[in-house]
Amino acid sequence: MKTEHYYLLALQQVKGIGSINAKKLVQHCGSAQAVFETATTALQKIDGIGTYILKNLKDNTIFEGVEKELEFVAKYNIKVTTLFDADYPELLKHSVDAPLILFSSGTINLNNPKIISIVGTRKITNYGRDFCNALIQDLAPYNPIIVSGFAYGVDICAHRSAVKYGLQTIGVLAHGLNQTYPKAHKKYVHEVEKNGGFITEFKSSSMPERENFLQRNRIIAGMSQATIVIESASKGGSLVTAEIANSYNRDVFAVPGKTTDLLSEGCNNLIKYNKASLLSSAEDIVKMLQWETQKKPVGIQRQLFVNLNTDEQRIVDYLVQFGKTHIDTIAIETGLLNYKVAQLLMQLELKGVIKPIPGKLFDLV
Repeated sequence: MKTEHYYLLALQQVKGIGSINAKKLVQHCGSAQAVFETATTALQKIDGIGTYILKNLKDNTIFEGVEKELEFVAKYNIKVTTLFDADYPELLKHSVDAPLILFSSGTINLNNPKIISIVGTRKITNYGRDFCNALIQDLAPYNPIIVSGFAYGVDICAHRSAVKYGLQTIGVLAHGLNQTYPKAHKKYVHEVEKNGGFITEFKSSSMPERENFLQRNRIIAGMSQATIVIESASKGGSLVTAEIANSYNRDVFAVPGKTTDLLSEGCNNLIKYNKASLLSSAEDIVKMLQWETQKKPVGIQRQLFVNLNTDEQRIVDYLVQFGKTHIDTIAIETGLLNYKVAQLLMQLELKGVIKPIPGKLFDLV
């Protein structure tokens, strides 16, 4: 029997359909299966769906690709998670261009909301390596998940330091799970999977093409509370990741360096142009992300705020459970309309219950 997952995998393989158009099609038709059963004349009415996509939707060879992918998934115990599943990465789910499908391996557990990404140059210096190792060691008591791209330099340093200090680490790949890139990192695969694992949106036959690396950067930024740039030249993939994180209204940190150091130029510019907060120690992250703050139980909040109406209480209960949250996410998760949430947040702020944080974020006082 063909499940919804089957048709979502098929939709992902249609040439010309990105994650945004795929979501449009599913939302318009009601399900991925319905997309393939809906008449072309009806699909033409959807904004962004042109003749090229419509033609490719009728290509039955895509189902052969799905069967092949499902064989690979079953053989190697790969987990398939769709955007509509409850265990899809929570923060990534609310990114406008979130992948439709994620393939993963290892022992990944995303119940921990403290997720940070650490990125940077592939030509890491001793300064960058020492800072990365010390940072993760100092963050270890807070038990965050460390996300990176499994590349040379800062990436592999972050993964190995996370393993060293007993933290879960996730490598986001720019290719399918049937290979390791770079090949020199094959010796680290087992320890990463034992202490987390790998995630990719690319099917097993996908090669590590240049454009794939830029595409995967949005997953690194999207699934994390904050993105940390350890070292970077004036241009590089880590700066792209930082830009994406900023576009998602996530916190970005950069490690400063000497003005004469080429591999600090990118970080210094992020700080200079207010695109990142200066990072000098783990304490900066703990304070900015408010990891040291202990939330009061829901029951206590209800006793304290006896004058809250039902919708206000819904927002407060959500913030008690999840902490600092973007206004759009609050609207989605509470089921309230955006304009209504904006009004309620203002009322709660006037009552001294919540406080606004830069980046359209809100948290309890």
